[in-house]
Amino acid sequence: MAKEVDAEFLEYVVKALVDEPDGVTVERKVDEMGVLLTLKVSAPDMGKIIGRNGNTAKAIRSLLRVVGMKNNARVNLKIEEPEGGRGPTPRMENTTDSEGGRGPAPRMERRTDVDQVLEDLRL
Repeated sequence: MAKEVDAEFLEYVVKALVDEPDGVTVERKVDEMGVLLTLKVSAPDMGKIIGRNGNTAKAIRSLLRVVGMKNNARVNLKIEEPEGGRGPTPRMENTTDSEGGRGPAPRMERRTDVDQVLEDLRL
């Protein structure tokens, strides 16, 4: 069975961005909510797909929305964390330690509350 246009488009764009194109897989599921594309990439390429502050992932999602509108479908993208991935990295801010030196801020704990995550993203 041939892949649909949206999945082919996603695969083409992502393979052009990563260092390991053979590690890219796209799964496509259709339900009453629309099309869900699940993207998997190798761990070293994850940062290239997410981008600084998530800008690359947002751009890819915007492009997929346009492809979906052209085909009268709602397209959503889920980016799966690779096995052995680090999870979200906290923002590091420069602080002054007790000795007057500069260093990274203390590590933040991982947040799982959806409302807090949305607030952090300022959506």
